Amino acid sequence: MKRLLPLAAALVLIPTAPVHAQLFGGDTEARNQVFQLRQEVQGQIETTSRGQLELAMQNEQMRAELARLRGQIELLTNEVETLKQRQKDFYVDLDARLRRFESGAAGNASAAPASGDAAPAAPAAATAPPQAPAPAPAPASANTESADYQGALALLKNGKHKDAQTAFERFVARYPNGNFTAGAHFWAGNSALQARDVASANRHFKTVIDKYPKENVAPDAMLGLANSQQAMNDAAGARRTLQSLLERYPQSNAAQVARQRLNAR
Repeated sequence: MKRLLPLAAALVLIPTAPVHAQLFGGDTEARNQVFQLRQEVQGQIETTSRGQLELAMQNEQMRAELARLRGQIELLTNEVETLKQRQKDFYVDLDARLRRFESGAAGNASAAPASGDAAPAAPAAATAPPQAPAPAPAPASANTESADYQGALALLKNGKHKDAQTAFERFVARYPNGNFTAGAHFWAGNSALQARDVASANRHFKTVIDKYPKENVAPDAMLGLANSQQAMNDAAGARRTLQSLLERYPQSNAAQVARQRLNAR
């Protein structure tokens, strides 16, 4: 019996060796799997972190762009309001000038018959030669000029830009030295710019600047010229025109708009 005990012990110990090996071998494989899983998780974390960082950078860029666009919107809104007020001032000034002009024309017309009544009538003679017809009175021409000008303005107010441009160009051809010729060139330029006829707008604005530099519309004509130059992708020319506007008419409303544009660039 005692001889069988060592043999039994040996038989018990024999199967434990593979189990021990499998146990330690399995632990190494598990460690490798844990290490691989850790690397995968760490890689995913790094990828997510980079994505979050890029997203944060994009958000910051979008915020900066949004702030810039808001600034431009505020600038353009202020510019539009200034131009609206300026246009309103134009119409008010125009209405006052038309009323004064028509009042003066009516005064001249009423004074003409009075002077004719004061002159003594000449005795009729059978052999007197026929008199030449009297020329058309000046007030009638003045009234026609005023009516033509207001008609062109009405087209512009109603948004008929091409028709208004044609009417103003017809006006300046008919009244090259009229009382409203400078304004007609200015509004012709605006009408042409709205009608996408940039070359004609350039020409009319330059006419105001060169021939009528002391008229009220001259500063705004320079602003209109800058607009037409910008529409022709001549950014350098538009900038020079705005700078010249500041130098020539620094106190004008148009100069305020020019200053805002130059500061925004």
